This record gives sequence, structure tokens and C-alpha cells, in this order.
Amino acid sequence: MVGSNTMTRKFFGTDGVRGKANTYPMTADMALKIGAAAGRFFRNDGSNGHRVVIGKDTRLSGYMFESALTAGLTSTGMNVLLLGPVPTPAVGLLTTSMRADVGIMISASHNPHYDNGIKFFGPDGFKLSDEAEMEIEALITSEIEPAQAQNIGRAKRIDDGRFRYAERVKSTFPAGMRLDGLKVVVDCANGAAHRVAPEVLWELGATVIPVGVSPNGLNINDGCGSTDTSAAAAAILAEGADVGICLDGDADRVMILDEKGQVADGDQLMALMAGRWADQDRLNGGTLVATVMSNLGLERYMEGRGLRLERTAVGDRYVVEAMRANGWNLGGEQSGHIVMTDYATTGDGLLAGLHFLAAMIETEQPASALTKTFETVPQMLKNVRFAAGQDPLGVDGVKASIADAEAKLVGKGRLLIRKSGTEPLIRVMAECEDSVLLTKVVDDIVQEVAAAI
Repeated sequence: MVGSNTMTRKFFGTDGVRGKANTYPMTADMALKIGAAAGRFFRNDGSNGHRVVIGKDTRLSGYMFESALTAGLTSTGMNVLLLGPVPTPAVGLLTTSMRADVGIMISASHNPHYDNGIKFFGPDGFKLSDEAEMEIEALITSEIEPAQAQNIGRAKRIDDGRFRYAERVKSTFPAGMRLDGLKVVVDCANGAAHRVAPEVLWELGATVIPVGVSPNGLNINDGCGSTDTSAAAAAILAEGADVGICLDGDADRVMILDEKGQVADGDQLMALMAGRWADQDRLNGGTLVATVMSNLGLERYMEGRGLRLERTAVGDRYVVEAMRANGWNLGGEQSGHIVMTDYATTGDGLLAGLHFLAAMIETEQPASALTKTFETVPQMLKNVRFAAGQDPLGVDGVKASIADAEAKLVGKGRLLIRKSGTEPLIRVMAECEDSVLLTKVVDDIVQEVAAAI
């Protein structure tokens, strides 16, 4: 099937505004306009008591966007609280605890340093709805009336944001439980959690082996983190560690590595947690929420347990929307976003990692025994980059190739073709027990898409 979003947005993708820094739309001028538009949207009564919290990861361009957003927001009368480098889930938490009207995270998540992004959280700590983003988009391109001189907002640095977040994360860990005796590699991707993640693990008693904790503005997600676990795997083997926790640049996703350096993705972590929560009668509605990208093996595991897998469009925001609408409390993505609404408003890699460590202690089993909850169905994902203005999925040859692949996979597997919401990529994903057929259908479509481009 061909995936698509229900709304067409000019600037916002599946996770805020994102692109290459200093290239439209991720320019300082555009950030100022986005800040002013958000300020006008949230300061809609003219009063001076409105607040916004801003966090960022460790990208060099974060300074530029932080300053530009602050200028735009204060120009419309918003008071800005600057958190500095903190994980994305910390922004969701502090937006609520500091009674702010809106939270903003400056990050391009798992992308390279030259990309950046701006994502918004509402006053409830959850990401903004598509409808709210559409209204802000409309304001960006309109003439925004600035605040009168006496009503310009103030900006203030908040120095203890990461400590507040650390205490919140630790408070979700089983009371009295310690990590004594566990040797943990934590790879922070030279990103937003480079200080808080090792601190939390050490405070709970673990022997911590840090990787990716020396950010220089340019090395975020570079050969480290959840998208490249090789450095963490090497550290596990070299140090004889029990487990690895690999975060991405803004620490809202995680990959778990066992004592052999083998990777378990978000699907395996969700399966483990769903099973444990169901056993404890904690899994609301007996339902786990995941996206169309999650492995067919996860779906079969849930069905075998008498539980339900609810699929959404790709993007943790859509997972959370489904969870909130139905009262479900566990969801996430194969890419490592794990959302536990009992504790947090968005994906939290450190939080999920801690709960995996708790499972290790409670079951007295090694990581390798907990990271293979189900047998995966062979899955292949390939990406094809395209240029602005191109629509390769609309080309007849591509359409015919997709239709042919769907026919071949009937009763044998499934196919998902979609445009990335964060990068100019066509993602071609298929699952099938027949590896030869799997490779053929994916390669045939990729060739047609490449030819169309």
C-alpha cells in the first residue's frame, strides 16, 4: 500500500519543521517568523503572562535557531524560558510543570548535524495536532502584528532543566530497585542526553561506560547512537558489559544491545513491555499501538497472546494521538520511539532503557533472553532520495511496479511505499517469508522510482 498523511502542510512534516540548516525553510529568518507565528497563536488574549520553554540538542545551528525563535516569540509578547541542551521528552515534561503555553524543541532527532528542526508541544506536554500546526502555518505567511513596546516578552535561562528531568525519569523506576552489579554501555549520540543519561544510570547504581558523550556541534549521530550501534557494540565486547542503551540525538528513541552486542529494535522492546504489562494487568485495553512499519512478527506475537496491535501512520505523534483517543498507555515505533503515557507525553529513550534494565533485574535474565520476544518476518527497507518538486510515486511506471509487487505478495507478505515526513526520501518497505521474492519486489520498485527521478 502507498502511505500518505491526511493533511497537506507546507512547512510542517511528521515531526515539526525540518531541513538543512541555513537552507529554506530552516533559516534564521524563517525561524524568527515561526516564533512570531507561534507567539501570536498562543498569546491570543494580549496578556503578558504567557510562557514558552525552548530546549535544543547539541547541533551547532541550535544557537542560531534558539536566538531567532526567541526574537520572534518575544516580539509578540511571549516570555521565553531557555532550557539549553535537554532531551526532547524533557521539553514535554517541563512545558507542563512550568505552566507554559507551548514548548519548542530545536532538533533534527537522528539526522546528521547539518540538518535541524523545530517541533512544538502544547500546554499539556503533547505534540501539537495537525490542526494547530496548520493554523500556525497560516500565520507564518501572514502579516503578524508585533506587541507594543511595553508588552515585548522577556527571555530567561533555566539552569536546572536537565536535573528536573533526571528526577522525573528516576521516579518511574521501581522503588528501592538498584542497578548495582550491572555494567551498562550508554551511547548518547553526542547529543542532548550526553550528560543526563550517564548521570541517571550512575545515580541508580550502574557501572556506566559512556559512548558518544563529547559533542562538538558537528558530531551528533556521527558513527554513534541509535542509528549506528557499532561503537556501542564494540564497547560492550571490550568491557564485558551486560547491556547497551543507544539513544539518538534528542534522546526520544532507543535501541537496546544485548551482552553480545546484538541489536534489538523498538518492535522487540514493545513486545517485551506489552507482554509484561499484560501479565501485570497494566496494558490498557490489551492494546499496543505501533505504526505500519512495525514487523508482522510483532502483530502475530500480540495475537498469540490474546492482545491487539493497533497500527497508525508513521510518526510517533500519530501513535500518541491514537493512544490518547482510546485510553491506551503503551505504543511506539520500530525505530525506537517508545511511548509510555503513564510516565511521559512523548517517546523517551532513557525512560524505556531504564524499564528494560528493570526487567533484567526482576527476571534475573540476561539482555539476550529479553530482546527476542518474537520471531521477525524478513523485512527489507530501501530509500530513494528525490529532488524538490518531484513526485516519483505519480509516474505510471512506478505505479505499475507497485501494483505488480502487491499482486505477488498477496497471502505471502505486505508492502508499504511512502514519502518520508522528515527527509526527501521515498521509503520502500516489504515483508515476506520468501527472501528471494522479498528482494525482487523491493529492488524492482526501487529501480522504477530511481528511473522516474
